[in-house]
Amino acid sequence: MTACPGEPWTEVAPASAEQAALRTELGRQVARLHRVTGPAFGYPSGALGPLAPDWRTAFTAMTGAVLADARHYGAWLPRPAGEVAAVLRTAAGALDEVTVPVLVHFDLWPGNILVERTAAGQARIGGIVDGERMFWGDPLADLVSLALLGDIATDDAFLAGYAEAGGRVAYDRAARVRLALYRAYLYLIMLIETVPRAAGEDHVRRVRDAVAPELEAALDDIGRLC
Repeated sequence: MTACPGEPWTEVAPASAEQAALRTELGRQVARLHRVTGPAFGYPSGALGPLAPDWRTAFTAMTGAVLADARHYGAWLPRPAGEVAAVLRTAAGALDEVTVPVLVHFDLWPGNILVERTAAGQARIGGIVDGERMFWGDPLADLVSLALLGDIATDDAFLAGYAEAGGRVAYDRAARVRLALYRAYLYLIMLIETVPRAAGEDHVRRVRDAVAPELEAALDDIGRLC
């Protein structure tokens, strides 16, 4: 068994003066991650069946599965599952621009980013952990959890490191549609998973208060752009 050095970013709590350099380094690491390509699209675990030959097919299966979970568990959503599915379908054409299946972590919130300190006390990225949600797909999708409940466009340090290491971020209409789709997908997961995980009432309430408005905003963005 191997281990990455460091502790979760949330526990290390880097000083404000350290964070820009760390976000830049993280950008470089994520760009290197996105150089890894796969044989087809979808979850390599086979959880949703075989990999798909195109991203539209794979992502449609992914969103269909999470909405099926919502129905199965009776999970609360700010809109009916059928209405959510209908909105997502209107944006499916934008997925056809993705032709190369890239390794996407899809859970790059600070708790999954390890920070270590050198002997001189300098903070640096020690590794990225917890690939449970990893799939072959659109690298743009990773920008959602990297700016969880926020907007990656405001993270100049990360974007600088990402570009420095060869990462490319576009903000044309199709890219904005895809980002809205990926935001909706992640926020659906976050709302629905509280049921099978038997989260306590306080946790469920906090998740709903924080995530439901962001899901609504993502769906509204899809409606506006499509």
